[in-house]
Amino acid sequence: MKTKLLFVGFLLIYALIIARLFYLQIFTPVSIDNGLYLKSRKINPERGKIYDTNMTPLVLNQNNYLLYLEPKKIENKEKLIESLSKTLKIEEASMEARIDMNKDWISITSRVSEEKKAEIESLKIEGVGFQPQMKRYYPEASLSAHLLGFVGKKADGDDLGYFGIEGFYNLDLTGLPGVLDSERDLFGRPIFVGVQNKVSAENGRDLVLTIDKTIQEISKKRISEGLERYRAKQGCIIVANPNTMAILSLVCLPDYDLDQYYSFTESFFKNPVVSEVYEPGSIFKPLIVGAAIQEKKIRPQDTYNEEGPIKIGEYQIKTWDEKYEGEITMTRILEKSSNVGMVYIGEKLGRENIYRYMDKFGFGKITGIDLQGEVSGYIKPKSDWYPIDYSTATFGQGIAVTPIQMIRAFASLINGGNLMKPYVVEKILSKKGEIKIQPKIERKIFSKTTSEVVKKMLVSTVENAEVKWDRPKDIKIGGKTGTAQVAIQGHYDPSKTNASFIGFLPADKPEFIVLVMFKEPKTSQWGSETAAPVFFEVAKDLIVYYGITPN
Repeated sequence: MKTKLLFVGFLLIYALIIARLFYLQIFTPVSIDNGLYLKSRKINPERGKIYDTNMTPLVLNQNNYLLYLEPKKIENKEKLIESLSKTLKIEEASMEARIDMNKDWISITSRVSEEKKAEIESLKIEGVGFQPQMKRYYPEASLSAHLLGFVGKKADGDDLGYFGIEGFYNLDLTGLPGVLDSERDLFGRPIFVGVQNKVSAENGRDLVLTIDKTIQEISKKRISEGLERYRAKQGCIIVANPNTMAILSLVCLPDYDLDQYYSFTESFFKNPVVSEVYEPGSIFKPLIVGAAIQEKKIRPQDTYNEEGPIKIGEYQIKTWDEKYEGEITMTRILEKSSNVGMVYIGEKLGRENIYRYMDKFGFGKITGIDLQGEVSGYIKPKSDWYPIDYSTATFGQGIAVTPIQMIRAFASLINGGNLMKPYVVEKILSKKGEIKIQPKIERKIFSKTTSEVVKKMLVSTVENAEVKWDRPKDIKIGGKTGTAQVAIQGHYDPSKTNASFIGFLPADKPEFIVLVMFKEPKTSQWGSETAAPVFFEVAKDLIVYYGITPN
């Protein structure tokens, strides 16, 4: 009898197993294809690193963790909130507001270091978990904030580069994700003898910049000192190779903390060099002079009788100091930065040529520099220009340009006449090899002869300037100051200016072109008294760093 009962029991168990299998196979069919057995996991690639031209790392990656909660596993919500708030330095009220006990999973913060993770794990709180991820690490801190940009998150949680290099080269830096397919049982556990397919992630490409970290440090130090000394709202320095327009340094202040970018507003992220426009003022004058020489309308030794103010329609144009020297040469017009003299040169050049050269210089168009956020500036349509517009344009007022447009156009004056495309990435590195970025000539603007003539005029402009700067000894330098009044609601405010200086060295064979700008300096409104001294400080630093000696 007992044997029969045992046999019936076994039959019932087998029947239940068969019934269960029948149910799973017929009413709940599962297969590898429908994903109930086969689970896929995304493998995130490592984001590409960024180096300066000497392979000094500017952006690396370090281990970081996303801290998450599983509310249904939380036993003591109050204790959890108190412990995490204290450890993460998050307000308890803010922490409590994030926790929805009806959810299965909640992200708390994605910025947990190895040390902080170990500290939280030691608390042994139920319902707390960590997900490994990579975080951007900046060995040089925020030395190059505007240049680099930062990495934020998309709506789906994936990384996305914003602004600067991170934004422009996001696809190259991101890489391609991989996938791991693994066969699992009904409880989601891996079946070790089952299917295990893996497609490895392809890490992002590394970037080697044209930027030299040492020159970047020099620029940041000098512009920081200048901002404090002249109490300006903003300051920028660009250093470039005028022959290639490879950017060696690009710094603007105020900037922001790359590690704490989320604490700043968007206005801090925009790089003024490519994203803001301004009226350049007198640093624009050499471009018009160069155009007039190229068109054979003037020669450096030609003269003009600077008698007094000149009238253009209902407007009167004066010299900046309201002093007039009588008969002066074209070179002297640059040396004393004579606005009335520039109007004369503009008349010799002609209105058609003024507008044509604006286009040749690339004003009103983006330069194509490899930084996210570039704007085109603004040059009015030709049909909207009046006689006064042609006159003021000769001394850099009434037009809106970006600093990168300005330094590129000026470089064409001194490099033999070539308008170059500016760039900040020198090489792109991957497992497949190296992509070298080559300098690109956009167009020829000046002849070599014109370029040599203008360089000599600009050396004379520095040597015969009314302000006697503390210049480097025995190294010839050319350049021009600029002071542009700021337009506010259609009128110029004489108390607010943008002060600048653009210069190059060594003058015979320029290796560097440097643009220094201050927005609304308070101690002096003149570029000759603010931007110029900072330029010569940078010039001295470059001479020492590169060991430049007199010819």
